[in-house]
Amino acid sequence: MYEAHYRSVFGYVVLRVERQAAEDVTGEVFAVAWRKVDEIPERALPWLLGVARNLARQSHGATDRGRRLVDRLAALTDPADRDAADGVIARDQALAALAALSAKEAEAVTLTAWHGLDPAEGARVAGCSRAAFLVRLHRGRRRLARTLDPPAAEPAGRPTAASEARPSAAAPAGPTVRPLVNTEKP
Repeated sequence: MYEAHYRSVFGYVVLRVERQAAEDVTGEVFAVAWRKVDEIPERALPWLLGVARNLARQSHGATDRGRRLVDRLAALTDPADRDAADGVIARDQALAALAALSAKEAEAVTLTAWHGLDPAEGARVAGCSRAAFLVRLHRGRRRLARTLDPPAAEPAGRPTAASEARPSAAAPAGPTVRPLVNTEKP
């Protein structure tokens, strides 16, 4: 069990506490697992991550979770595929995306996308209902998508129905009169 899950547990913990504390917390997770070996379900990872979450919360070294998560997300891309400028841009984008998430949303996204847990398992780890976890996951994914892929700006000179409906600052106040019949000649 240790060999199969150490990296996942350590990766989860290091996002929440300083590296030295993460090593200690991860060790404690497996000590708890050893003591409660009869209580561990067949799929052990969600149970281990739940223990890790509780122990990390108790740790006094829990600081700057967002910065470490950004570092991990930036490390997921292959540096051979990018030059230094692309790396800076990717890091800034990851930072902006994570800044848009609440801690609970970031946890839900991380548990499912990074650790591969299904929503029921993620809910057990996060200590909430499956429905609450699904809401956190949905909101987190939606905010990530909005931050990483903002809607494209409208091309100049091509008004949309929404922009035509809004009065602009340069437009005179009052009702707009439009002809009912096209009076322009072809």
